[in-house]
Formats: sequence, structure tokens, C-alpha cells
Amino acid sequence: MWRRDYLQAIKRYREEGRSIYYLDETWVNAGDVREKIWIDTTIKSHRDAFLRGFSTGPANPSGKGKRLIVLHIGSAAGFIPGGLLCFQSKKNTADYHDEMNGDTFLEWFQKVLPMLDDNCIIVMDNAPYHSVKIEKIPNTSWRKNNIIEWLQIKGKEIDETMVKAELLRIVAGEKEKYNKYVIDETAKEQNKTVLRLPPYHCELNPIEMVWSMVKGCVKTNNTSFKLPEVKRLLQGVARVTAEHWNNFIRHSVSEEHKFWEIDNVVDRIIDEVQPIIINVNGESDSDSSGTD
Repeated sequence: MWRRDYLQAIKRYREEGRSIYYLDETWVNAGDVREKIWIDTTIKSHRDAFLRGFSTGPANPSGKGKRLIVLHIGSAAGFIPGGLLCFQSKKNTADYHDEMNGDTFLEWFQKVLPMLDDNCIIVMDNAPYHSVKIEKIPNTSWRKNNIIEWLQIKGKEIDETMVKAELLRIVAGEKEKYNKYVIDETAKEQNKTVLRLPPYHCELNPIEMVWSMVKGCVKTNNTSFKLPEVKRLLQGVARVTAEHWNNFIRHSVSEEHKFWEIDNVVDRIIDEVQPIIINVNGESDSDSSGTD
């Protein structure tokens, strides 16, 4: 349903003529930059054309080294000038998401918002630092007294003889009023709308393909394997043109259409599958006439 809701929403926003921006984070290693982003042959030709604008350097045999975390936002018009955030990784963990937090992302987001068109759509994934709640909502891990206190603050009259399950049922009825994200509300204050991608659907975000181009540039031209040079090479984001962005957006729109059709095909196939009946003797059979 998350995917269906997303596909319907972004189609409607395009029909309304609203500007759509895509943001995402990635990382670049000071040493051998490995491409982690999915890419197909449609995108490879655009990336190769992009790389031809740079000189080439030798491959790095020494391994990963230090790492930079990179955050940016763009649209059919290209990257937003002044929207690049780049900082050195401190933890050096396997997952670069560990380096970002809600405060860092919010500070960057507030800086970028005024640069975007009015009444625009901002597409992002559901990373934890994108999804910091304005307030926490009670769940099964909460103590009963804390749940009661939360409900009373919200103006609900509570019978203290209620068990925890009954209290959480009341919470469920109130949840939607308070289940809000800091980022979403920050965007709304400036007449902008956040649209979250369904989990594990990176192919619907064209900036993922843009990152593949940028990383390819760094990997091709990195000769010193030191962070200052890598940071300089990251300025290659300026070489990603509006034409590149539009090619990648068209590719993502094509993927949206495929998902929409696949969901309908799956429904039809499931409806046509004969149910399997397990009888008391442990034998399986198809629920169709003419089957012994």
C-alpha cells in the first residue's frame, strides 16, 4: 500500500505541474571508491559521456581509506546551487547512515528549503534522521503509568483500572493527530510537501543514478587518495546537467509505470491460482473439479 500510495501521489503531483525535488545521502571513500548504487545499461551510456569530460587517473590498489558523507538535492533543472553538504566520516562504520543524525539533517534542510520552488514536492526515503517524530507515541514498550500520563495530557479521561491493552487501544484512536514528523512540519511551514519513498525502492529516486555518475568521476580521477582531493572532485556535481537529470527522471517514471502494472498483474495471477486443500490424511490437492 505504501508503494501504491506513493505512485498515485507522485502521478497526481506531476499532473498538477508542481516542481518535484529528490534528495539523498551517499558516501565517497578517499581510496578505492566502490559503486554501490544499482545501474543498468540505460544509465551507463549517460555516465560514460559524463566521465569523458574528465581526465583519467590510475586505479587505487590500497583500499578504502577515509570517507566523506555527501548530501544533496536536485530536480529536472539539476542540482540546487549551494545545496551540497559534505563532511568527513568519524565512525567509519559499514553503514554511512550512522554518520547522519536528525539535527544535522534538519539544519541542512532548513537552509535548503528557501531555495526550492513554492508548493513543491520533496521526495526522500524513510531513513531514521528523515523521520524524527515531533513527539513519541506510546507503544507496548511504555510503562502503563506513562501511557496514562500521555493520554491525560491529551485530554482523555482514563479509568485507571484499565489494563495496558485497553489504554493502547485509546492511543490508537488518537495516534494520527500526533504522529507527525519534524521534517514534514518544517516543510509545511514554507508551503512545501514531503513525499516518502516506499522502503527498498531506490530505483524510484533518480538521484541514486546521479550519485553513480558523481562516484564514477571521483573513482576515475582520484590520484592522491586523500580527502582534500576527493572533496575537490565532488565539485563535479556541477557537471551533472539538467539533461542528465531529465534522463534519470524519465527512467524512474518508467520504473513507476512498471510497478503499477506489476501490482495489477500479481493480483490477476493470484486470483487465477487454484487454492490448495490439505485433507486430514496429510495429502494436498487442488480445489478444482475433475481432480481425484
